[in-house]
Amino acid sequence: MGASDEGRRCGKLEQLIEAILKWLKQAGFAAVRRLPEGVFPALTDTVVAVGIRKAEAKDAGLYSYLGVLESKRAEGTFVCSGFQESMIDPMIYGIILNQDSFENLMELREMVEAGIMRLASQKYDEEDGHALEAMLEKMKEIVHSGDNEVDRFFAVDNEFHDLISQMGKNPLADKISRVVRTLTHAMRYETVATMLNTGRGEELIAAHRCLLETLQNRRLENVEELVRTTYFEDALHI
Repeated sequence: MGASDEGRRCGKLEQLIEAILKWLKQAGFAAVRRLPEGVFPALTDTVVAVGIRKAEAKDAGLYSYLGVLESKRAEGTFVCSGFQESMIDPMIYGIILNQDSFENLMELREMVEAGIMRLASQKYDEEDGHALEAMLEKMKEIVHSGDNEVDRFFAVDNEFHDLISQMGKNPLADKISRVVRTLTHAMRYETVATMLNTGRGEELIAAHRCLLETLQNRRLENVEELVRTTYFEDALHI
C-alpha cells in the first residue's frame, strides 16, 4: 500500500470518529445513557455518509472497537463513559499512518519509554526486580557464548522491556508502549544485530543494567537521557 493510500485510510478513520462523536453530541446523549430504540439507524446513516459500507455501519462491533458505544445484551446500546482502552487502537493506527520521519518516531519512542520508566519505578517490587535480573543473566549467557544469537538476544530484550511496561500497572500505557515497540521493531533488531556482530554485546548488557538500577534506586532525574543512550543510534544504518 502506498503512502497516498495510507493517508486516505487515515483520513477516513479520522472523519469516521469525528462524525460519530459529532452526531452523539448533537443528539444530546450523555455518557452511559442508553440509546433509544430506533435511533441507531440514524447513526449508521451518518457513518455511511463518511464512506463506510452499510453492512459495516450496521455492525455494533465497529462502534465498540472505536470505543464510543457499548452493547449490553438484553439491555441495549449505551454511550461509553470516558476514555476506553479500545480507543487506543484507532488512535495508534493514525499515528502509524502519519509517521513521516525517523526523528518523529524516535521522539515518540523516547517520550513513551521515559514515561514507562517513571511508572515502573513508582510500583517497583522485588519480584519484578528478580525477574529482570534473570533476564540480564540470559543476556550475559548469550553474549558470552560467542555465538552472536541475535534472535535469542532480541527475544530476551523484548521480554525485559515488556516486563518494565507491565510493572507500571497501567494497561493503557502498556498498550501504547507495546505498539511503539512494534513500530520500532526493525530498527531495534538491527541495533541488536549490529552490536552483537561487532563485539559490543557487553554494552547492551550494561545499558539494560542501568535501566534496572534506575528502577531499583528510583533516581529518574535524567531518565530521558538514559533511555536515549540505550538506543545506540550509531549502530543503525539509516
